[in-house]
Amino acid sequence: MTIEQIEKFIAGNKEDLKEPAKIFFKTRGTVEGIFIRTSDFLELKKKNFWRIVSSKNLTDYKESKDINLSRIFNGAEFTRLSQK
Repeated sequence: MTIEQIEKFIAGNKEDLKEPAKIFFKTRGTVEGIFIRTSDFLELKKKNFWRIVSSKNLTDYKESKDINLSRIFNGAEFTRLSQK
């Protein structure tokens, strides 16, 4: 997916900490998680990389805001995004 397509999805989900999104990939299994905005958000976005906290780490992330609970994914590998 392109940067613009992903941005449009994120912009449509202003309350991104409320519900995880389903992220479908070309070459790997589906990931459920939230897109987070950190200090490196703009730098990563320019390269079509996105920091995502998976559903299994979501509770811990909401409490601690520790970005080490997130992973960085390449947006070019996304095939589809959907809200649960």
